[in-house]
Amino acid sequence: MFDEEEEPKKEENRPKPRPRGLLVLLAIAVLVVLSIFTGTKVAGGESTLRGASVEQYLELKEKHWIKEVWVEGSELTAELQGGFQKDGRSYKRFAIFLPPYYAEGEGYAKLSEGIDSAKFHSTPPSMLLPLLAQFVPWVILILLAWWFFIRQIRASGGPGNVLSFGRSRAKFVTHDKVRVTFDEVAGIDEAKDEVREIIEFLKDPAKFQRLGGRIPRGVLLVGAPGTGKTLLAKAIAGEAGVRFLSITGSDFVEMFVGVGAARVRDLFNTAKEKSPCIVFIDEIDAVGRRRGTGLGGGHDEREQTLNQILVEMDGFDTDEGVIVIAATNRPDVLDPALLRPGRFDRQVYIDLPDVKGREQILRVHAKKIKLARDADLTQLAQATPMLSGADLANIINEAAILATMKRAEAVTMKDLTEARDKVIFGRQKKSRVMDEKEKMITAYHEAGHTIVAAKLLSDIFPVHKVTIIPRGRALGMTMAFPEKDRYHLPKDQCLKQLAMSFGGRVAEHLVFSELSAGAADDIQKATELARRMVCEWGMSEKLGPVNYAGEEEHLFLGREIARTGRVSEETQRAIDDEIRRLVEDAEKQARDILAQHRPQLDAIGKALLKYETLTGSEVMKILAGESIDAAKEREHASLQAEEQRREEEGRREAEPGWKPKPLAGPQQA
Repeated sequence: MFDEEEEPKKEENRPKPRPRGLLVLLAIAVLVVLSIFTGTKVAGGESTLRGASVEQYLELKEKHWIKEVWVEGSELTAELQGGFQKDGRSYKRFAIFLPPYYAEGEGYAKLSEGIDSAKFHSTPPSMLLPLLAQFVPWVILILLAWWFFIRQIRASGGPGNVLSFGRSRAKFVTHDKVRVTFDEVAGIDEAKDEVREIIEFLKDPAKFQRLGGRIPRGVLLVGAPGTGKTLLAKAIAGEAGVRFLSITGSDFVEMFVGVGAARVRDLFNTAKEKSPCIVFIDEIDAVGRRRGTGLGGGHDEREQTLNQILVEMDGFDTDEGVIVIAATNRPDVLDPALLRPGRFDRQVYIDLPDVKGREQILRVHAKKIKLARDADLTQLAQATPMLSGADLANIINEAAILATMKRAEAVTMKDLTEARDKVIFGRQKKSRVMDEKEKMITAYHEAGHTIVAAKLLSDIFPVHKVTIIPRGRALGMTMAFPEKDRYHLPKDQCLKQLAMSFGGRVAEHLVFSELSAGAADDIQKATELARRMVCEWGMSEKLGPVNYAGEEEHLFLGREIARTGRVSEETQRAIDDEIRRLVEDAEKQARDILAQHRPQLDAIGKALLKYETLTGSEVMKILAGESIDAAKEREHASLQAEEQRREEEGRREAEPGWKPKPLAGPQQA
């Protein structure tokens, strides 16, 4: 159904049904039901006993019990003076079948003998009232049910919602209803430049047609979840100034066959009537998947919907004034016919933002909150690599919540850092009680990761923070972030990352002479990295630059069913041996580094047991042999003072008549 902006005004002026009339109808329905199921009699509805004999009639006539008689053809109906009982029921009338002898001549005269001629009728009484009494209640119930059904249709917005399954569920959006503009879309400047051409065409088509150019009929927005595809579409709606129809791919699919194709036809017919117009289909992979795949063949409801989309976008009856914009994060599963020029002429890739884009996104979302002077969004952008715009927005929101819970007047850098760690790794679990031995194992495990990372990856992934406070599913973690965005992954860096993964396991064995299950996640990540080095990236000299991964996941059957082994058993054995060699070499490299720096390992482990969290600068001081006790004592004193301030603020809030202090407007760092 299409909801135009004029419709709400019409709804406001529409008279509302009166509750009094509804109550009257409900009362009538109750009475009708009671009259049916309780056997209530109405006029002309007395019950009649059938099957009596002529002899019984004559006997009652001699006793003068007959009050009135009706005769029609071969049936006689008599009414008694007082009625009689039979089988537990009361009867006032009885009917008999007249033999041929009594139907005419002397027999007929014998029947009427002794009865007043005014009380002896040659035709029976009218059966209209009994029939009405029997059928009218059901007619009333049917009419009431129909009235309620029509009323429900009108209340839901018209017959399209209930009866017309083929009507599209797209909604009109106009620029005055969408508050999002290009000023609020940051970090994707190239994507904005590509869609800006479409906006200019819709505003002034003659400018492009002057040289014979044709605007792209369709634009496909491709990107990872949270990169801003839907936000960009909203900005197009806010900038274009034309009608904008928004719908999701799942809205086309229903349980009824043919509904999806009918909705596509209705969608494009309406768009052509309102052209120039933009049609936005979010998550188009729900209906645009490759045809002819999956179990059971191909011609199903989803394929019919896709076929109709293909025809509407580039068929015999197409309109130049309708532009289709679609969004997906799975372009690999889309049908090739959908991606060809003439349908989706242009694919706009929206990548994860770089450090400059992340800073722009953070500043856009930080406009709504108050930042303290120490809040450095540039530093936060550098410490959030590979995060999407949605993740960055969540960090800003979580920081504002943390500052509010602390009763702070502004969001500090500490709040932003804690919010980043919460979004990436999970919430701190300070209340978890750990045994002293387990706490020591965790401390040395993280110390092993820290030393290997500091010795091998300090120029690529410097250590940012080390903690043994549980977050999420991890008992501790070593956070190492790159100082700048990197787009290449050389073999030397992969080998160093493998060694860092085994730093915790080697440290446990070196200090406690035993192994624990705490390194399970490290082993899994290291094995996966080694497998990709061998099977996908050609980083094995023994196996060469050959892809052995194959197509591990089928579009519909899934990873486990459709996994195809395209290598021989001998090659697979060689792959396993090469992966094991890389992993064992990385473990040996980590063992050599920790054996050479055993004093630093003990120092970092003891510092983690004492302070629980170390920053990257504190780690470097410990590795250089410097003490951090004085700085940590000052930090501890500052935390205690902050805790006392919060307690005092809480006591003030509990006092009667307390009012919060007004905050200033948003402030940038």
